[in-house]
Amino acid sequence: MTALGALIGLFLSILLIIKKIHPVYSLMIGAVLGGLLGGVSLTGTMTSMVDGVKDVSPAVIRILSAGVLSGVLIGTGAAATISNAIIRKLGVRHVFFALAFATFLLCAVGVFIDVAVITVAPIALVLGKRLEIPVPVLLIAMVGGGKSGNIISPNPNTIIAAENFGADLSSVMFYGAVPALIGLITTVLLTKLLARKHTVRSTAPLFLQEQPEGQEQLPPLWISLLTPLVAIVLLALRPLFGLVVDPLVALPAGGLFGILCMGYGRKTGELLRLGLQKMTPVAILLIGTGAIAGVIKHSTLKDEILSLLGHLNLSDIIIAPVSGALMSAATASTTAGAMLASASFADIVLGIGVPAAWGALMVNAGATVLDHLPHGSFFHTTGGVCELSFKERLKLVPYETLIGTVLATASTLLYLLF
Repeated sequence: MTALGALIGLFLSILLIIKKIHPVYSLMIGAVLGGLLGGVSLTGTMTSMVDGVKDVSPAVIRILSAGVLSGVLIGTGAAATISNAIIRKLGVRHVFFALAFATFLLCAVGVFIDVAVITVAPIALVLGKRLEIPVPVLLIAMVGGGKSGNIISPNPNTIIAAENFGADLSSVMFYGAVPALIGLITTVLLTKLLARKHTVRSTAPLFLQEQPEGQEQLPPLWISLLTPLVAIVLLALRPLFGLVVDPLVALPAGGLFGILCMGYGRKTGELLRLGLQKMTPVAILLIGTGAIAGVIKHSTLKDEILSLLGHLNLSDIIIAPVSGALMSAATASTTAGAMLASASFADIVLGIGVPAAWGALMVNAGATVLDHLPHGSFFHTTGGVCELSFKERLKLVPYETLIGTVLATASTLLYLLF
């Protein structure tokens, strides 16, 4: 299959997504046309697409199981407890660090980045009014912290990258710790600089939701933290003691432990349904990305990219973060970007001698570079929760790209150094 056909199919998918066609159908249509234009028969194209979907099926199962932990953290109010505690402990003197660290920690323990921003945003808006901080600056703090936490989280993007590289999830999370901290520090410094120069104002509604609707009180902090900690400890048994606990078991175990400790046994079904609702769109999206990834994987696109890197005298290693960045730009999604890049280029990255965990980390970090573009839901969700206009939200894209670039660069340099 020719590289040109695969590229045309990918660009068509992007165009359809921008035109508000559902991303899954957009990706599937792009895959079909990419295969046909690439010189492959309809039967051959279908085979490539099905092979691509088969490749992502193990990750789909693990992502659905991760919904147990996510549903518990969100549905019980544990996520809100963690964010509130961070803001209160660090106080207004360290407001940018407090907001960035709150979303950092929420993402690091398995909460989706958009959900993390939505959880912290009401507190941020109240602080912003009190301290006269422009709302766009507050959003940069939350998004940057979330991006940094996302590369060390048991979230779908990390799971899918680890799965496609055949890497241990806990190792990918561990290797990303230093780049994540660098990204967090960069976010805090950037927001402090922007706070002095940024003059954009927003008409955001100012309110503070202390607890989920219909819930009497938020759970204690120690239980809220213990819930994801159980999952993380189970994942850490493999690198520490050689005991393999698959994420398929570890993540639901943490969620169920939290249900028992917080006394939510009677609401188990409700919390599981909430978690499934959060993960189902991601799982469905992976079907579409798997289909077009199968087409890209069977094309000569990878060879063309390697040839280009050779002409530019750039190391083959850079294909890991660059592929993540390009695919995140195409899909405006960290998960889809990490999935497409890892499914399409894992063999090449592994073939040049990069260890699986490092390859997965670099692709995952690269997927944070351009996952916030306007044709994706993250752009509109985060802008909407802060009541920013399209133009105001668009002005933040370069700063988000900078933070993602720092994460990708730090991951790559750390691998080269060690």
